[in-house]
Amino acid sequence: MSEANILKGEVRENTGKSFTKSVRKEGNIPCIIYGDKKDPVAVNINSVSALKLYNTGRMLTTLLDLELSNGDKMKVIPKDIQIDPVKDNIIHIDLLRLSGDSRVSVEIQVNFVGESDSPGIKTGGVLNVTRYSIELDCPALSIPEAIDVDISNLEMGESIKLSDVTLPEDVNPVITDRDITIASVTAPVEEIEEEIVEEISEGEGEDSAEGEEDQTTDQAEASEEKSEESKEESKE
Repeated sequence: MSEANILKGEVRENTGKSFTKSVRKEGNIPCIIYGDKKDPVAVNINSVSALKLYNTGRMLTTLLDLELSNGDKMKVIPKDIQIDPVKDNIIHIDLLRLSGDSRVSVEIQVNFVGESDSPGIKTGGVLNVTRYSIELDCPALSIPEAIDVDISNLEMGESIKLSDVTLPEDVNPVITDRDITIASVTAPVEEIEEEIVEEISEGEGEDSAEGEEDQTTDQAEASEEKSEESKEESKE
């Protein structure tokens, strides 16, 4: 494991809002370690180290080697990050303790490859992404950084679903009751709008023609009625 994934923490005996507030003033972030059928442990980690990891955008999918001040070492993964809504700072992190046979559910980023080869995109289509990440059940010690989705064969109007994606060994979708659409190739918005306008115009044209036809019919019927009345008057 690279040095970037090593995190140092200081075991904290005191808990509560007053203590965690003082922890933040000292430039640290209060954390709780839980899981693996062991008691929770309160620790502090350096805010600079945590922010550096957070800014990678992969903090919730990164396996960490945590080294504590009491000499304990363990593998953890961040499971929840609380952000101050005003200052946009990290104010608390939940760390899940892992063992060799642990499995975790994590959101894994999707990378689209083969876009330039897609027949649908070559003919003017647009890639419409509905899932930028997918939730996967993974072995804790082999979490993929990203999943590559090949769209090189997508035609206009076609979509690619999760069942079409080749996942790493022993990695499975969390959602199994339906097949998730990840992306599709659609016509540009301008073309769709033009088609709608054309359909509306055609509909209005048909309505206008029908109206003129009805008006002509009404006029003919009125003229015929007048003619009949004139004939009756002549007979009298």
